[in-house]
Amino acid sequence: MKQLLLTIIFLLPILLFAQEQKGAISSDMLTKMQQNYKNSDSKGTENAIRHNSLKDLAKSRYTNGSTDTYFSNRVKSSGVTNQKSSGRCWLFTGLNVLRPIVMENKGMKEFKFSQSYLFFYDQLEKANLFLEGIIATKDKAIDDKRVEWLIKNPIGDGGQWTGLVDLVEKYGAVPDDVMPESYQANNTSKMSGLIRLKLREDALTIRKMAANGDNNKKIASKKEEMLNDIYRILALSLGEPVQEFEWRYKDKDGEITELKKYTPKSFYDEFVGVELNDYVMFMNDPSREYNKLYEIDYDRHRIDGKNWKYINLEVSMIKEFAKASILDNKAMYFSCDVGKQLDGKKGYLDMANYDYASLLGVEFTMDKTQRINTFASGSSHGMTLVAIDINDEGNISKWLLENSWGQNGYNGHLIMSDEWFSEYMFRLVINKKYIDAETLKILDQKPILLPPWDPMFSEEL
Repeated sequence: MKQLLLTIIFLLPILLFAQEQKGAISSDMLTKMQQNYKNSDSKGTENAIRHNSLKDLAKSRYTNGSTDTYFSNRVKSSGVTNQKSSGRCWLFTGLNVLRPIVMENKGMKEFKFSQSYLFFYDQLEKANLFLEGIIATKDKAIDDKRVEWLIKNPIGDGGQWTGLVDLVEKYGAVPDDVMPESYQANNTSKMSGLIRLKLREDALTIRKMAANGDNNKKIASKKEEMLNDIYRILALSLGEPVQEFEWRYKDKDGEITELKKYTPKSFYDEFVGVELNDYVMFMNDPSREYNKLYEIDYDRHRIDGKNWKYINLEVSMIKEFAKASILDNKAMYFSCDVGKQLDGKKGYLDMANYDYASLLGVEFTMDKTQRINTFASGSSHGMTLVAIDINDEGNISKWLLENSWGQNGYNGHLIMSDEWFSEYMFRLVINKKYIDAETLKILDQKPILLPPWDPMFSEEL
């Protein structure tokens, strides 16, 4: 009995604390929740949800019919690409912007670039960028914000438009049959994981050398040794990039051209010839001030490349520029939050595709700004914007995106409603000739510098 009293005396403060703890779920609160649920008469819905996919159950009958797949204006291209099990959508998308230009310039029925060629240099340049970042911060504490960000993100296969510009300007481009895809190019996770592991090991080595007083020359020499290891992994996995090649093609009339010798840069100059610095990146981020130029610190693919810069603009203006580009037969780099309201089977992006609120009896009311500020939405995937549908009144009803998921969706494409464009588009890259002079003046502003770890600036996969 004495032992029981002692136990009660010991536990009483703990029990009282638990009951009085501010913000805890009390028994009264729980009882009310239980009663509210019972009063809602949700047995039928509960039975359905317990045994079926939420997405299947929320599919709206209003978008379940046939989808109009016709477009009033479409960029001339042919064939779709497939990034397979890799995060290289940005690379496929960027090259798919240039692909119709080659076909138009040379009178081809079809053409594809080699993604593997540029991916090799992408990974090598990113490895060098990381190691240079580690050298620049070698004297900072291991828990310094920038050091922590670097070590968490040594390398990946994602990216965005400015990465493509960095690579093409330095290394040119080649046709797909000159350096075809390998298994590792199509399935990048293991190779990239091993490179990340090695680079983190290298980071510790560099920091240890700095702590031991080794000079910059010795550290730079060590970095070259480290890059040799990365080059070896890439060469074994992807093949060594060509430096010269002979190539010919069949034109739209079936005529085979003369076999000629090219370097990757001479090939780009002859077959594409586009000045990539004439393209402007726009962002629609209503959480930040519009009509301002922004720059993302350390967000590039080469140490000697350019940081990512963009103009933040209202979506209605971005649409007007995009419309002008499509009407002139020029595709664009487009990135978005692709997983939201996506009917993957039909290849349809529409705000009315899924009605989770009606299914669950719970409202979801955040707007685009609120979704950005709470990390509920951000750019996740890059595709090529290739078509627009304008009705007789001049209004835009829908857009077409060329994807890089093979034939999935609508013949390898996604159809996007104009409303969905407004809500989930984040970045669009457009040639400056389709942009008005007043907007172009924004490029003369001193950019507002944002940190590389800002959640809005993750790489597209």
